[in-house]
Amino acid sequence: MRQRTLWIAFWCALAPAQVRPLDPAAIERVALEELKATNTPGAALAVVSGDRVVFAHGYGVASVDTGAPVSPDLLFRLGSTTKMFTATAVVGLALEGKIDLHAPVGRYISGLDDAIAKITAHQLLSHTSGLHDEAPMFGPHDETALGAGIRAWNAGFLFAEPGRIYSYSNPGFWLAGFLAESVAEKPYADVMAERVFRPLGMGRTTLRPTMAMTWPLAQGHDAIGGKPRVVRPAADNAAGWPAGSIFSNVLDLARFAIAFMNDGRLDGQLVLAPKLIALLESPHARVPGSERSYGYGLDLYTERGVHWVAHAGSRSGYGSEIRMAPQEKVAVIVTANRTGASLPKLVDAVCEAMLPLEPRSRPEQPSHALTPDEAARYVGAYANGSSRITLQADHGAVASMSGGATVRYTRAGAGFLAGEAAGDREPPRLVVVPDARGRIEFVVAGARAYRRVE
Repeated sequence: MRQRTLWIAFWCALAPAQVRPLDPAAIERVALEELKATNTPGAALAVVSGDRVVFAHGYGVASVDTGAPVSPDLLFRLGSTTKMFTATAVVGLALEGKIDLHAPVGRYISGLDDAIAKITAHQLLSHTSGLHDEAPMFGPHDETALGAGIRAWNAGFLFAEPGRIYSYSNPGFWLAGFLAESVAEKPYADVMAERVFRPLGMGRTTLRPTMAMTWPLAQGHDAIGGKPRVVRPAADNAAGWPAGSIFSNVLDLARFAIAFMNDGRLDGQLVLAPKLIALLESPHARVPGSERSYGYGLDLYTERGVHWVAHAGSRSGYGSEIRMAPQEKVAVIVTANRTGASLPKLVDAVCEAMLPLEPRSRPEQPSHALTPDEAARYVGAYANGSSRITLQADHGAVASMSGGATVRYTRAGAGFLAGEAAGDREPPRLVVVPDARGRIEFVVAGARAYRRVE
């Protein structure tokens, strides 16, 4: 234990003078409490300030079977945090003149359905492609599955016209990764290694499971009945790698954050073009019913007086988050080994400790019962691929079945419906988006839009 404590102190000693020092014991308390509360076996944390890592530590275990401790160099699978790296490769190719971000992808990829070929890279990277969402965790291991799967798509993969609305789509990033593969004329995993990981010195970051397992690797877990257990067999689907399958550790990920927040410079060298960073963090799409925007592979929002650039990730067995405050040059990076775990309380605690954040505010949204005419306006079925939301009139509200439970929504503001709050969690919301005639065309739940179907 003393060796690990000294190692942490070494990192903390590197902190710039203007940065608030972290209290390792306080951070550890938060981390261990959240691991226990979420049935997550282990997690790793790295904190960046300025142009260096000022804190890095592991908490919990890499596997419930072995009890091996987590260390900052341990590999985890990221989930959707992968998207910022896929976007980095695609935008890099665009800056070299090899891709026009606003040209149909059919210009660069042969054999696509006509409807798919019309989508642009800009729409793919900003989640405005109109492609429905899905994220199968298990699938083929052969890397040719990426292109084979995409060439089998038809117009039915679109739930809305490209450019019509923001809606989070993992398949959109599959196609973005295949675009990079097609233009670079080499497998997606090689494109990422050559264009992103090696220039940034991310020496243990890879897409390939057989490469990841040659380094210390956290086992992925599910929490079944409140008890974590290793996911067996380990989930893999090469057809979806560009949306969420990078293996990395918090120290490698910190190198990307340092370059991103320092105009592309890392270790005294320019490794990312400033224009590339500007394109990634520019707001390209507004999330309906929200003040948030999406760049290219990045969530953009202002909260508690700070502008944040971030992305979280979830896949079978793992979760992660990279949250950056570029103006303050502070970043917090977490990886965890339970499905969907990104330890938001730990990330919040580190941000709170390092930055002078404004107090939290949650404006009151008074709701009122729906009149029969109002309810009738919302009633209907809405679809995004195979996922559906069905709203039915229910005595001054509209009701939807979700996970076997009924959620009742009343009107709580212009453009959205609010469900009943559960505990201290924010109430669920449905954003409603009308068409040009005023008829409700979409409902948006979270980051996904669902279109009315007859």
